Amino acid sequence: MPIRPVAAARAKRHACALSLAATLACVGSVPVLAQTAGDDAAFRAAMQAAERGQAVAPAMQSHPAAAWLELATLRRNFATLPVAQGQDFMRRHADQPVAEVFREGWLRALASRGEWQGVRAAWSPSITSPALRCIELDARAKTGAIDAQWTRDVQAIWRSSGASLPDTCDAPLQTLAQRGELGDALRWERFELATAEQDAAMMRAIARNLSASEQALANDYVAFMQAPHGRAAQWPKTARSRLVASHGLARFAREQPLAAEAQLPAIASALGFTEADTGRVLYQAALWTVASYLPDSARLLAKVPASAYDERLHEWRVREAMARRDWAAALAAIRLMGTAQRTQSRWTWFEARMLELTGDRAAAQPLYRRAATQPDFHGFLAADRLGQPYALCPWDFAPAEAAKRRIATDPGIVRAMALYRIDRPGWATREWTAALARFDDDQRRIAVQVAQDNGWYDRGVFGLGRQPDETRLYTLRFPLTSQALIERESRRQGLDPAWVAAEIRAESTFNPNARSPADARGLMQVMPATGAAVARRLGLAYGGPDSLYDPATNVAIGTAYLREKKDMYGLPYVAIAAYNAGPTPTGRWLAQRPDMDPDLWIETISYRETREYVARVLAFSVIYDWRMYGKAAPLEARMRGTSDARTTAFACPAG
Repeated sequence: MPIRPVAAARAKRHACALSLAATLACVGSVPVLAQTAGDDAAFRAAMQAAERGQAVAPAMQSHPAAAWLELATLRRNFATLPVAQGQDFMRRHADQPVAEVFREGWLRALASRGEWQGVRAAWSPSITSPALRCIELDARAKTGAIDAQWTRDVQAIWRSSGASLPDTCDAPLQTLAQRGELGDALRWERFELATAEQDAAMMRAIARNLSASEQALANDYVAFMQAPHGRAAQWPKTARSRLVASHGLARFAREQPLAAEAQLPAIASALGFTEADTGRVLYQAALWTVASYLPDSARLLAKVPASAYDERLHEWRVREAMARRDWAAALAAIRLMGTAQRTQSRWTWFEARMLELTGDRAAAQPLYRRAATQPDFHGFLAADRLGQPYALCPWDFAPAEAAKRRIATDPGIVRAMALYRIDRPGWATREWTAALARFDDDQRRIAVQVAQDNGWYDRGVFGLGRQPDETRLYTLRFPLTSQALIERESRRQGLDPAWVAAEIRAESTFNPNARSPADARGLMQVMPATGAAVARRLGLAYGGPDSLYDPATNVAIGTAYLREKKDMYGLPYVAIAAYNAGPTPTGRWLAQRPDMDPDLWIETISYRETREYVARVLAFSVIYDWRMYGKAAPLEARMRGTSDARTTAFACPAG
C-alpha cells in the first residue's frame, strides 16, 4: 500500500526523532521518542509485511513497538497457532495493551477450534465484553465446571440487557435452560427489559420460550408494541401491563403523535396508569411534534406532566415559542428550567434576549453581563451586546523539560506515538489509554502535549476535561497546523482564515487522515463526490478520493466548497448549517423562519447536530482569531458576513 502524501509529510516532520541515538529534542522544544529502532517508513513497511505474513526485518525486533509486529504476524495464524505459543505471547507482554488485544482475538479463535481448556487458560477476569464472557462461560460448561457460580454468572448475562445478546451467548444460555435454571420468572424479567427498549422482535423471541400458560398474554403484549390495539383494556391491571402499554404508546407516538394521544385516555383508565406511565407517552408525542414545529406542538407540550420534563424537552419548549416569535412564552419556558440548566450561558443569553424583546431591557443587562463571562458562542454574543472584550483566561501550561522528557520516553507513550504515526490509531489509542491510567493530572496534560508534537491533535479533545481548569488549555484544545496553507486558500476564496480553521477543528481536529463513516475525508471532511465536482467546476487538480488526505488538496477544495455555500446563502451562519446538513434541510429552515435574527434562527434549527455545529464553529472562529492574530472580528459581524473594521480584544474577567 503506498504511503499517503500526508503520512510522508508527517514522517519528514518527525525525522529528527528517528535515529537510534535520539534521546533529546532536536528542533526547538519538540520532544522526541527515545531509542526508536528505525524511521516511521521502516516501521510502516515492517507492519505491512507482518500483516501480509511476510518476514519482518531482524532490526525491527528491537523497535519499541515490536510486540505489535509480532501480534500482526501471530493473528494471521490463529487457526493453527499452538496454545502454548499463544500463552507465551501473553505472558511475555503481560499487563500491556498488546496482550489484551491478542487475548480478545485469541479467545474467539480458541472457541472456534473447540480448545476449551485453552480458553480457560487464556481468560482474564478483567474482560467485560459480553461476547467474550459468554465464550468463557461456554468453556466452563464444556469442561465440566458448571457450579452455582456458573449459574449465577449466566443468569447475570441474561439479565444484563433487553437488547439482543451476542451469538456466543446462545450456547451457555441453552445449557442454562436445559438445566431448568431459566424459568418463566427470569424470562419475564428480560421481557420487561426488552419492553423498556421498545424492541418488539426481542420481546417476541423471549415470549416464544415462556410456558404455554404465559405465552398468550406475552404475544398480545408484543402485538401491542407493534401496533396498539383495544384489547389492552382487558389486560391484567399490573405493573407489567402498564409498562408494555405505556412503552407501546410511546413508540407509536414517535410515528403518529396525535393518534397515540387519542388512544391514551381509555388505556390509561383501564390499566390504572401512573403519572410516569402517562408522562412517558405524552413526552414522546410532544417531542416528535415539536421537533418538526407542527401546529399541535404548544398544546402537546402543555399536556406533558412536569415530572416527565427533562432538559431536552425544556429546550424544545423554548424553541417552539421562539419559532412562533412568542417571546413571552419563551421567557416563561426558560424560567421553568432547573437552576443548572437555566444558568448555562446559552439560556442566560436567551433569557436576556427574551426580556429585551418583551421590552425589559434593564432586566436583561445583568444577564448579558453574566453570560459574557463565558468563552463560548453565547458568551461572545453577550460581550458584543455589551461592547466589552471577549472572556478568555488561557492557561499557559509549561511543564519542566525534564518532566516532559519523562513522559515522551515513557514506554507506553513511545509505543502509542509510533503506532499513531504509521496510521494504526486503534492500537495507538489502546496504548494511550493504558498509559493515561497510570498518570496523574499533570502527566496526563504533558502526554497531550507530546501527542500533539507527534501530530496526534485530537488528544487535546479526548485527553483533557477531567479537571475544570483544563478548558483553559486553549493551545492544546485548539491545535493549529498548516496556517500558511489555511490563510492562502481562505484569502483565495475571500473567506476568513479563522472561520476555515474553525471548520477544520470541528470537522477533523486537524487530523489529515480523518475519515468519517459516510466517507468524508481529510481536514475539512470532504466527500469524494463533492471533491470531484468542486474540482471539476473550478478547474482544480484532483487525484481521486485518496488525494483528499493531502492537506493542500483538501483545503483548496474545502474552502472552494465553503465559498460556494456562502455565495448560495449569503449569510455565513447559514452557509455553516448547509456545510453540515446539506441544502434540503437548510432550505426548509430558511423557508420556515425567514428574516429571523441569527441567534434565534440557529437555536431553532431542528437537527441537534447542526444546531450545535453552527454555534461551535462560530465560537471556534473567535478562538482561532485569537490564536492566529491575538484579536477577533466581532461575532455579530462574523455571523452576518458584514464588513466591520472593528476588532474585539480578549480579557480575563476579574474574579
